[in-house]
Amino acid sequence: MLEAKQLVKRYGTLTAVDGLSASIQAGETFGLLGPNGAGKSTTIGMLVGLIEPDDGEISVGSGADQGPPNLEAVRKNIGIAPQSLSLYETLTARENLDFFGRLYNLSGNHLKQRIDWAIEFSGLEDRQNDRVETFSGGMKRRLNIAVAMIHEPTILLLDEPTVGVDPQSRNHIFERIEALQKQGLTILYTTHYMEEAQRLCDRVAIMDQGKILACNSVDGLLAKHGGQAVVTATFNADSKRDGLGIVIGENQIRFEDHDPIQKLQELRNDGYIFDSIQIANSDLEAVFLKLTGRELRDQSSS
Repeated sequence: MLEAKQLVKRYGTLTAVDGLSASIQAGETFGLLGPNGAGKSTTIGMLVGLIEPDDGEISVGSGADQGPPNLEAVRKNIGIAPQSLSLYETLTARENLDFFGRLYNLSGNHLKQRIDWAIEFSGLEDRQNDRVETFSGGMKRRLNIAVAMIHEPTILLLDEPTVGVDPQSRNHIFERIEALQKQGLTILYTTHYMEEAQRLCDRVAIMDQGKILACNSVDGLLAKHGGQAVVTATFNADSKRDGLGIVIGENQIRFEDHDPIQKLQELRNDGYIFDSIQIANSDLEAVFLKLTGRELRDQSSS
C-alpha cells in the first residue's frame, strides 16, 4: 500500500531524512515514533507529494492507481491530517467540510452524505454550524481528521493528531481511529507519545535524526530491545541473606531479570520475606532510550 526506499531530504547542511526505508501493508496501522525533530513531518510531506525528496523512491496505492504521490490518480486516494491544522477558522465545520469535499470533486447528494458522515464521525453535531475559531483545540483536531476522510481515501496519514487536545477529545480520537481500523483502512500514525503507538499500532518504527533505528511489532521491539524487567523490593530485616549481590540499602534489594517472578520465588525459598514488591516491565520508552541514548520527549520541531 505504501513503500519508501532510501528517502533523503536535506535543508542546506541539515539532513532531515537520511536514507529512510519503510513498507506499510494494506489494512495496517503503522506507527512512526520519535521526538519532535526526528524528521517525521518531513517524511510525511514527502509521502504525500508536498515535499520533493532529494533521493529515493515512493510508491503509494495498489493496482492501476499505484505510483508516486505527485500523480493525481495516486494522491486522490491519500488523506492527511497534518500537525498544522488545515482548517479555515472563519468558516463553520460544515462549510470547511463542504469546501474540502469540493476540492476532491464531490458534489450534490454524495457530498452532503459525506459531510453528514464527517460531522457524526467527529462528534460535532451540536457545533456543526459554529465557526471553527470558537472550537477548542480538541474539536479542531477532530474536525481536521474528518476533513482528511471526506473523500474516502484508502490510506490515511495522521501527523501528531493529539497535540494540544484535552483527555476527552484524545479518547474520542482514539475511538474513531480504532473504528477506521476495523473498516480495514491503512493508517500511518506519527507521534512522540509512546502510549499512543502502543495502543493503536500494528507495527512501530522508531525514528531519530532522520533514520529508522528499529521497526517491529510492539512485542517484537520489547523482546529484542527492551531488556529485562527491573524489580525493587523491601524485606524484613531478619530475612536478609548475604552473598546475593543485590542488596542496595537497608532491607531493600534491586535486580533485573527476564523472569522476575521466578527470581522472586527463588529468593523466598532462600528465606526472604518481602514487605513490598515493585516490578517495572520494559516499554517503548525504554526501547527508545536504549536505541538513542535519550528520553522520548518534545524537542525542536520536525
